Order: sequence, then C-alpha cells, then structure tokens
Amino acid sequence: MKMIKPVVNLSKTADSYDIFVLGLNGVLHEGGALLPAAAEALRNLSEQGKKLILLSNTAQRVAAVVDWLSAGGIRPDIFGCVMTAGEILHYKLKHSSGMFSALGSIYYHLGDSSDKGVFSGLDYTSVPSVSAAHFLYMSSVADVNDTIETYRPYLEQAAALGLPFVCAGNDTSCFKDGKICLAPGAVAEQYAVMGGRIMTLGKPDSALFKYCLDGNAEKAAVLVIGDSVPTDIKGATLLGWDSMLVSKGVHVNFLGEGYIPDVAKTRELSNSFDASPSYVISNLRW
Repeated sequence: MKMIKPVVNLSKTADSYDIFVLGLNGVLHEGGALLPAAAEALRNLSEQGKKLILLSNTAQRVAAVVDWLSAGGIRPDIFGCVMTAGEILHYKLKHSSGMFSALGSIYYHLGDSSDKGVFSGLDYTSVPSVSAAHFLYMSSVADVNDTIETYRPYLEQAAALGLPFVCAGNDTSCFKDGKICLAPGAVAEQYAVMGGRIMTLGKPDSALFKYCLDGNAEKAAVLVIGDSVPTDIKGATLLGWDSMLVSKGVHVNFLGEGYIPDVAKTRELSNSFDASPSYVISNLRW
C-alpha cells in the first residue's frame, strides 16, 4: 500500500521536484479570487526556478484564466504552460476533429449560459430549446443549489432525440461562488446512465499532461497538485508521477477541514478510485 504523507507546507517537499503541475479550481481558488497563500506558493516556486504548469478542467478559455491570474497579481509568464479543457474543446470544435467531426453546429446550452468562450469565433449557434439543437453543451450549473433533478427533463428530452452531450472537463463537483456544487461531469454521467452519448475531455487523460510538459518530464521529477482524486491524482497515478491532494478542495466534506489532513480518510477515498496521492495538504501554502 502506498504511503500518504501529510504535509503542512509545500516548501517541505519542493526541493525534490523540478516540475509542478497545478490545478485551478480548489487549488488556486475556491470559486472566487486567487487565494493569498496559493499566490505566495506560486511566487516562491517561480523564484526557485521551478517549472510551473497550470492544467485545469475548467470550461474557461486560457485567455480568461490568464486575465484572472493577472488580476490576482500573478504574472502569467511564470507558467511554462497554461491549458484548460475549454481551450482544448474550442480547438477540437474549430477543426471538427475526432469525435467532434459529425457533431453539428446548433447547441442547447444547459445550466449557466453566460460563458460562451468555447464557441467564440466559431460557426456554432445557441438555440432556446432542446428540440432545435444538434447537441447539448454544459459549462457549469446555473445555481449552486442545482441537483441532477434540475436537469433531468432536459436530459430526458435530449436522450429521446438521440442528442450527444458535450462538456469540457469531466469533474462531478466543483467550486462556484465559494460553495461546492454539482459539475457538468456528474450531469454527463447521469445522461450516460439514461443511454445518452457523452463527449467529455480533460484530466485524468494522460495525453493532456504530456502535451503541457512537451516531453520535458522524461528526466524530470514531477509533482501534480490538485484537489480531485479521480482527475488530478488519477492522472498522476496513470503516468507514475508523484502527487499532492489538497484536502480542503472538492472532497472537504469527506476529508474534513483540519489543518493537519486526515490520512486515514484520504486513503479510504483514494481506494475508491485506485489512485493514491504521495502527499496530502489542507490548503496550498508555502
């Protein structure tokens, strides 16, 4: 059984790694502004000459994330790569590549429809009814209190019409307005149970991690830092990399809010996904 080491500060382990792959949601923010302690950790890693990668399952485009970092006082150029599931989806839609080649161009935006960045500059049209669409798209829930039942009528209608369900990222929960809520991945999972076809991308896909590192991980020591066992920690496990779980992220209701993380509960959670972190830390801090 892999040993999980609880740590209080990232500085205790930083010297052992050359490259740090960080998540966004639950690591650098909790549905709001950049967390001050996380910002300090980024600055210290950069000053030590560490290579930083930001890889997120958010539906936001890279430009939006870069603007957010800048607003929080972080120079985006400290990152060797910033990549999001939304940016990758935009690229695949633009080039009609792979499974997206026969998707169609008319979509119904399920949930919060304010962020249309994925479709920016592309020949796709949003319609107000499921019956007029070629596919469903979801970037986030409309309200933090939404449940699967909120979206069931739309899913049932779409399933009857045989429409695909598209979302950037496959997370089942995330932070929104400082609260943990349903994420598009959970709605997609329900759609699959109903017999619908889902089209998702993002972590833990090994190809995304390798793309961001651009072959630089062959002889380097890599640490993946994230708050989700099935995406961040699983992705690291598949590649044989070390990882650090932020316990006060999306799993906080199970792992608790203690300053010293609960290793026993972390191991129990990890066993559920066959992916175990090397370290667990309550919040990203230097």
